[in-house]
Amino acid sequence: MPEETVQLNQIVPDFAAEATGKPFRLSDYRGKNLVIYFYPKDNTPGCTAESIDFRDHYAEFRQADTEIVGVSRDSLRSHENFARKFDLPFTLISDPEETLCNRFNVMKTKTRYGKVGRGIERSTFLIDRNGQLVKEWRGVKVPGHIEEILDAARQLNR
Repeated sequence: MPEETVQLNQIVPDFAAEATGKPFRLSDYRGKNLVIYFYPKDNTPGCTAESIDFRDHYAEFRQADTEIVGVSRDSLRSHENFARKFDLPFTLISDPEETLCNRFNVMKTKTRYGKVGRGIERSTFLIDRNGQLVKEWRGVKVPGHIEEILDAARQLNR
C-alpha cells in the first residue's frame, strides 16, 4: 500500500531511511526545524551548487535551530563520496526506491536532451519543531534559494 503524500500544514508521518552517517529517523529531529531538500543527482552541476550553498550556510541554519537533510535516488556509497568530496556537514538520504520522493510528490516527467524520463523535481520542504510541514518550494532554481529558506527558518523562531 503506498504511503500517503505529505500535505502543507499537516504533521509529516514519521519515517526511517538509509542515510550517510547513521540511519535517518524523522522523529529524531522533533524539537528542531528541519529542511529536507530533494535533488536529482550527486555530482551534477546544479545539485553540487545547491549542496555547497547549504554547506556554506550550515552554521546560520544551526543558529536558526534548523537541521538540513538532502535526498536523492543515488546510492549510499555515491552519497558518502559526494559528501566527502564537498565536505557536506549534513545527512544525505539514499532513496533508490523513490519511497520518500513519492511521499513528498517530487517525481516528475522530464525531458532532457530530447529524451523523456522520470526524475526528481528539485524541491525543498521546511518542517517545524513539532513535525508540521510549514513551507514547500517546488521547481527550485538554485540561485538565491538558500537565503529564502534560511529566512523562513528564522521566522519559525520568532
